[in-house]
Amino acid sequence: MTRPIILGSTSPFRKTILEKLAIPFVCCAPDIDESAQDNELPKDLVERLAIEKAQAVATNYQHGLVIGSDQLAVVDGMVLGKPHSHEKAVAQLQNSSGKVVTFYTGLCLLDVESGDYQSLVEPFEVHFRALTDAEIEHYLKLETPYKCAGSFKSEAAGISLFKKLVGDDPNTLMGMPLIRLIELLRNQGVDVLALANDYNREG
Repeated sequence: MTRPIILGSTSPFRKTILEKLAIPFVCCAPDIDESAQDNELPKDLVERLAIEKAQAVATNYQHGLVIGSDQLAVVDGMVLGKPHSHEKAVAQLQNSSGKVVTFYTGLCLLDVESGDYQSLVEPFEVHFRALTDAEIEHYLKLETPYKCAGSFKSEAAGISLFKKLVGDDPNTLMGMPLIRLIELLRNQGVDVLALANDYNREG
């Protein structure tokens, strides 16, 4: 019997990325406290939260594979949250200008029946150009990325802010490292291409 795949997230970005694989999956919201622990490093935090999200979602199912994921952006050792306002977005982009912002994405794949899981942290670097205040204003008015950590949308006009991107998988930047996820699924005996072919043939 094919185990169902459950995305432990309600993020439209992660859902859209996972849909690229053309495999069947359902979404389920994890209900956990996402607060950082005392002196917890960003990499440790995103891995712990990815695991806890997967474990929380798994309690709703009797079998299946649950995907948990979490992401943080860091510049100069400081975590970049979602700005939620124009003023904070301006400040974030001014602070990132000419610098490297590192995104850490925690990923977990959990087998509901056994409780066993695989987890990892995938880094991705965004190298910003030196930005003028006018460029920042023009960009923010264009895309209003106030619900995006770091105040930009890399999949759209935000690409104009960068000098280069450094990482193994561009999907990582949007919250779901597909290359690593496919590896974790393969470790669980899931052939993504075969599953996609079967699913789309049935559909």
